[in-house]
Amino acid sequence: MEKNLSITLLYLLLIAVSCVSVGAQSNYVPPKLPLIPEKIFSVNDYGAKGDDKTDNTKAIQATINAAVKEGGGEVVLPPGVYLCGPIQFGNNLNLHIDSGAILKMLPIDKYPGGTVEGNSFIVAENLHDIAITGKGTIDGQGSPWWIYAKTEGMKRPRMIAFKDCERILIEQVKLMNSPMFHIAIGGSKTNNVTVSGVIERAPSSKDPINPSHNTDACDISGSKILVKDCDVSVGDDDYTCGGGTSDVLITNCKYGNGHGVSIGSYTNRGVKNITVENCTFTNTEAGIRIKTDRDRGGVVENITYKNLRMTNVGIPILIYESYKSKDKVYKNLQKITPEDAATYQVAPITDKTPVYKNISFHNITATVEKGNRAGLIWGLPESLISNVTFDNVNITADNPFGIYFADNVQLNNCNIRTQLGKNKLAITNSTVTIDGQKMK
Repeated sequence: MEKNLSITLLYLLLIAVSCVSVGAQSNYVPPKLPLIPEKIFSVNDYGAKGDDKTDNTKAIQATINAAVKEGGGEVVLPPGVYLCGPIQFGNNLNLHIDSGAILKMLPIDKYPGGTVEGNSFIVAENLHDIAITGKGTIDGQGSPWWIYAKTEGMKRPRMIAFKDCERILIEQVKLMNSPMFHIAIGGSKTNNVTVSGVIERAPSSKDPINPSHNTDACDISGSKILVKDCDVSVGDDDYTCGGGTSDVLITNCKYGNGHGVSIGSYTNRGVKNITVENCTFTNTEAGIRIKTDRDRGGVVENITYKNLRMTNVGIPILIYESYKSKDKVYKNLQKITPEDAATYQVAPITDKTPVYKNISFHNITATVEKGNRAGLIWGLPESLISNVTFDNVNITADNPFGIYFADNVQLNNCNIRTQLGKNKLAITNSTVTIDGQKMK
């Protein structure tokens, strides 16, 4: 295992050397990978049965405990279907799911705590050097849980829940139909996280037959994060992070259904130095989204998006600071006009006032779902979004791009084409230049 991780690390270092990023990411260093001892522990040796009938919780946990007692190693699930309840990780541990193996969460009527406790499935806290690898599948059997998404007091388990851990690798596995988030990694001490070659699947939240709600694919907050070569289509955020996040690279990913690559909504403690590059978005509700509000804001800065291709997305670029507004006038982001936005009331500046600055877009092509707008950047009257650059951005949409309460927005060599024409933007309380000419 250590040899394989060393090869992967060398590959990531080569990516970093060849990658010419913008701003703070130009000196990007990939995360450190976990070090796992080369010891193998098969769950079958501890009583697990891949018959899709046996509850293997105790057997799989016993295998993990044995590996931890020996200083760590690789816990292997051979081919088969293994039903299981919540399990606790340990240090220096890799849960390896072989091709042909399915680790299946117990169904809702047998899951410990049901919809009250909401025990997460694979849990780690304050650990180091942990991994989930292999070409097998983790199946959350989440469909019966999704109807509880908006039921007060009902809780749903997350599939992978790691808190305050360091040196994390999730590689090649397929994650599907989680009751709630598929990957949830966070905590103020989280660092050095790599998610590579992972496939994630759940129905769209707009699916007419079986919608999945809050089935986020990849929620990772912390520092030194790499998400690469993933294939994602779920019912909520395809990626998101919250406050306290820095030094993130998302590269070569393919996104389908979902709410796009997001930041927020809680951005307290700040978010900085994020690059999203060489990704595709198809039928995604939003491509790029940054969201927060006056009660949960922080500084979001040095964010770079480049070499992105979007097809039939709901909105390619959505950056706003009024996420929780309940007023119908302001809530419909596809329809809000400059005149509507201009009436948004100013509020006192506090330590939770959002600040967005230094955001850039380079080489982006997008086509937008019929009847929708080309994008929206909407700051607050007391906190303008500042220093936003568009270079070679080409968007085709029915309705214009809105820029409200923003300062120093520059468009260079762009073609944002709507029913109003080329680069005909909807603007209020903003300073915008197009190819060096200030818009009036």
